Amino acid sequence: MVLDEMWAALSGASGAALACCLVAAAVALRWSGRGRARGAAARARRRQKAALESMDKAAQRFRLQNPDLDSKALLALTLPQLVQKLHNGELSAQAALFTYVGKAWEVNKKTNCVTTYLADCETQLSQAPKQGLLYGVPVSLKECFSYKGQDSTLGLSVNEGVPAEYDSVVVQVLKLQGAVPFVHTNVPQSMFSYDCSNPLFGKTTNPWDPSKSPGGSSGGEGALIGAGGSLLGLGTDGGSIPFPSSFCGICGLKPTGNCLSKIGLKGCVYGQLAVQLSVGPMARDVESLALCLRALLCEDMFRLDPTVPPLPFREEVYASSRPLRVGYYETDKYTMPTPAMKRAVLETKQRLEAAGHTLVPFLPSNIPYALETLSTGGLFSDGGGSFLQNFKGDFVDPCLGDLIWILKLPEWLKGLLAFVLKPLLPRLAAFLSSMKSRSTRKLWELQHEIEVYRSSVITQWRALDLDVLLTPMLGPAMDLNAPGKATGAVSYTLLYNCLDFPAGVVPVTTVTLEDEAQMEHCRGYFGDKWDKVLWKAMKKSVGLPVAVQCVALPWQEELCLRFMREVERLMTPEKQPF
Repeated sequence: MVLDEMWAALSGASGAALACCLVAAAVALRWSGRGRARGAAARARRRQKAALESMDKAAQRFRLQNPDLDSKALLALTLPQLVQKLHNGELSAQAALFTYVGKAWEVNKKTNCVTTYLADCETQLSQAPKQGLLYGVPVSLKECFSYKGQDSTLGLSVNEGVPAEYDSVVVQVLKLQGAVPFVHTNVPQSMFSYDCSNPLFGKTTNPWDPSKSPGGSSGGEGALIGAGGSLLGLGTDGGSIPFPSSFCGICGLKPTGNCLSKIGLKGCVYGQLAVQLSVGPMARDVESLALCLRALLCEDMFRLDPTVPPLPFREEVYASSRPLRVGYYETDKYTMPTPAMKRAVLETKQRLEAAGHTLVPFLPSNIPYALETLSTGGLFSDGGGSFLQNFKGDFVDPCLGDLIWILKLPEWLKGLLAFVLKPLLPRLAAFLSSMKSRSTRKLWELQHEIEVYRSSVITQWRALDLDVLLTPMLGPAMDLNAPGKATGAVSYTLLYNCLDFPAGVVPVTTVTLEDEAQMEHCRGYFGDKWDKVLWKAMKKSVGLPVAVQCVALPWQEELCLRFMREVERLMTPEKQPF
């Protein structure tokens, strides 16, 4: 009866008028929301501009007061060398900080990698404990690390103008170890991309080639460190440390999920536990990563976050020189490696064997299942509803490709498209099918399947008595805006997010003319849109860095770093773009 009355009320001219009013109201609300987004972007850009001006003034002031300082020599120091000179008094902490403030400002002009200057670093410097392992070291932070008084926007207008009330735990520990955080760096909108662009701060470019992406989501960190504007940075990972490390020619470590504290990290979706997020260091060399991890795995970390296992850095594992038994594969048979990627793995394998290590072919089982069903299903078990809440009334950055549009599709349409596309585009169909919301029971089943899969891969690993694993790492850097249109290429990293294995990236070579020529004959394993975008986006890359990935079992970060150090020692490419 109520429905009959409603239909009667909506019939005729009055109904048409009401419908017009509803449409007009919807358009007005959308326009109003977009207006707020435009305002947020304008305010963010003004703050960024003011912060960069403060950086420039601070650096210039210090240079005028210290005209004899050899900035070039200071910037050439490795992190361990800088720490030693700061501790023995050969260099002042002020010299280190303001030299890197000036260099970061210069790098930002070319790459747009800095979102804000953490101006209280000047005060923090005078309070830094001199006995800390990182005393006086300027450290850059991915924008998602909460820093008291600063926004962590993630490139979303909803987060603009919402300053953090406290420092994240890892920032607190860095300060207690004497480090001086000095900048926040850019991220892709929502951090759910391996590109680096957002409507608030714009696009970050690769320091080796401005037409290329720096990777993501820790793309600002990759660009800044890769261009020499920072010695050490912190990123977060869902694939987000390996990509910028590879694309920008630096080293990065994705630890086991709960190795370092995540308290105080800003995110888009909270409570998703099927695919673990990690906090990890990014730097120019492996020794710097080890020093950072050594400093963070301390009593202060375990006190401030009792959920982090109190496992200090194991020096004996990292320092060991015993020969390793190394598994390896040239391809995961899901994303065809570029000629440079394949050559990087084979050359690294040959040098490892020549150095006395044993190399054993090994490929984890059922990789498509891990990517398409387990990982995608875990990340989007609610159909993407929680993720989409962040975009209400906001612009969507092109770096996200079709992700938002796909997630907004009705559940029935996702299922229908998955069915229709399966014969022609099996990968896209599988991803679509896994992006549907599921019941609590189905989520529990999925999480159990992830546990079973992880156990099966560990059983495979132990059957061959492996210490570590050498794999390809996606590279060279792709064209800007291409990563969001080549989702399948995350396979080399997403697998180890699903497994929650520590994984590190080490640059080992650069793209040659021969590599480039061979690209013309490659099409990928599937020949679908993702493959076509990938191969087109990786052309014109001669001279760009190419890396390999080093993997260990859970909680074996020191062994992973030890393997990375060995790879670095044997390969030693030229790393600096400028």
